[in-house]
Amino acid sequence: MVTSKGVGLAVPDWPTTFGYNMFLFPVSKWIGGVLFEHTHRLIASAVGFLTLILAVWLWRDEDRQSVKTLGLLAVAGVILQGILGGLRVTMLQDQIGIFHACLAQAFLGLIVLIGVMRTQLWRTLSRNSTVLNGQVSQRLQPIKTIAMATTIAIYLQLALGATMRHQHKDLAILDFPTANGAWLPDTSADAITKLNTWRDARAFSDVDAFQIWLQMTHRFVAVLIGIGVIWFFLCVRRLRHPSRAPILSALSILWVAMFLLQFALGASTIWSNKAADVATAHVAGGAIMLSFGISAWAICSRMGSSQ
Repeated sequence: MVTSKGVGLAVPDWPTTFGYNMFLFPVSKWIGGVLFEHTHRLIASAVGFLTLILAVWLWRDEDRQSVKTLGLLAVAGVILQGILGGLRVTMLQDQIGIFHACLAQAFLGLIVLIGVMRTQLWRTLSRNSTVLNGQVSQRLQPIKTIAMATTIAIYLQLALGATMRHQHKDLAILDFPTANGAWLPDTSADAITKLNTWRDARAFSDVDAFQIWLQMTHRFVAVLIGIGVIWFFLCVRRLRHPSRAPILSALSILWVAMFLLQFALGASTIWSNKAADVATAHVAGGAIMLSFGISAWAICSRMGSSQ
């Protein structure tokens, strides 16, 4: 919401808030854009505190070094995320905002992975795959590859979205499914000049060819993600029991359903000219898509492992 409403600099100082200690800033002053930016900082602090608790808990309770290491990486990630958030305010650099957004999604993926690895299901999947024959790994290998490739594509898609959002401009393409009235936009110099004349008359910001093709790339990658998600679903459905775990079937269904919702939210973002609530829901949908992908990738890897 901070980015969607363009209120990232509603609080101009960091780590203080209008000169106050962040945690002592009067509630009466939480108004307008300050409400979103200041609340964002407080939630970030809570996430950092909980991440420290998680890391300590894992170090004391876990017998797997890999999970302990993931906990330490989460602490490093949340510290770096806080620093990037502060630098975005003090240095006034949109590029820092892009890295801030991308690291947030990577941190979420790391927490999801830790959560999956801490479940009883994680150990059960490995025992089941050991009891079954070696064909399990062969059956799951192509499905794991699809999950991996689709998850990477989703992360790249989130990075593209962050790049567009942190330009803090109007959409470069205002129609969908067409693009400036065509299936492939004309980005010649004359076409850009005419387009910007049309946009100026309607109080929209000027665009260039890079911004147009950045948005088109976002659309193309969305199509590839859709193909990957549906392909994953079909491959899981073709698995024979006991190779197909119920959790994998459920994930494949949820992934497809979430993609359809995400596609609708993406279209609505364009049709509403990037309305704050719709755009925010679209970003949240992307995060859920990433979480499903990481879970599917991890579970497929686990089912084919005897460790």
